[in-house]
Amino acid sequence: MLSYAALNCQRELNLTALDAPASTDTPSIVIEPSKGFVSLQLRDLWQYRELLYFLVWRDIKVRYKQTVLGAAWAIIQPLMTMVVFSLFFGGLAQIPSDGVPYPIFAYAALVPWTFFANGLSGSSDSLVGSANLIKKIYFPRLIIPIASVLRGVVDFALAFSILLLMMLAYQIPLTASVLALPFFLLLAFVTALGVGLGLSAMNVQFRDVRYAIPFLIQIWLFITPVAYPSSLIENETLRALYSLNPMASVVDGFRWALLGGVNPELRPPNVTMLVSSVAALAVLVGSLFYFRRMERSFADVV
Repeated sequence: MLSYAALNCQRELNLTALDAPASTDTPSIVIEPSKGFVSLQLRDLWQYRELLYFLVWRDIKVRYKQTVLGAAWAIIQPLMTMVVFSLFFGGLAQIPSDGVPYPIFAYAALVPWTFFANGLSGSSDSLVGSANLIKKIYFPRLIIPIASVLRGVVDFALAFSILLLMMLAYQIPLTASVLALPFFLLLAFVTALGVGLGLSAMNVQFRDVRYAIPFLIQIWLFITPVAYPSSLIENETLRALYSLNPMASVVDGFRWALLGGVNPELRPPNVTMLVSSVAALAVLVGSLFYFRRMERSFADVV
């Protein structure tokens, strides 16, 4: 047992330790909400790149968790849509396909469209779905919708492999134009992310936004030349409005890069694809600033 003097000595040492100033060597981080016209702070995305990777991997596993067919749904979705389009648009309505068999004409457009639609839908609801994570720790909130769009790359790769098999079956050879596909995939990614960022920030404030997203995607499908060729649009005014739709250029670009002689007048680079690219970048930049401005209230509202 300690003596009375030893206990008093230990007590004085404890009091001295409590009164001593904290060490200045310990780093500290002060998190404050941004004020005024905020900067994008895109540098933080690189610092948290590992978190982005794990969120993408988490979303992929959650997407196919407890499913019977698993990743096969990435192929079934555009494939069954192609069958329906071929029966009704290619068969009954006799929609032209620019000299290409209608099934592969439609499927070549549905592969990038499905990537865009899933990315837009997932990113729009991503913040609300990650509410627990947002409330617990700090990290760049931009990572969440970006991960939701990036997870679709795996589905795109699976669906694209079926497209290559269809091209082999229809004896359509690959040409050097296929090297342009990454650009059109990037354009689809930028479009999905740009619109998804704005809608995800709005969805935190107004939860009925999620009900408008399926309607928006359905309308967007019919104003994009997925089931019909863009060569049917001959009116100059409609052509100008058509160029503001980035997904129209993505679909035309995929068909040109893979199917070769489809509508040679639309071969890139052209004015339509230039305007579409500028429109997609403008939407992305505007959504980034809107997202960062609303970010300060995410943890409180979500």
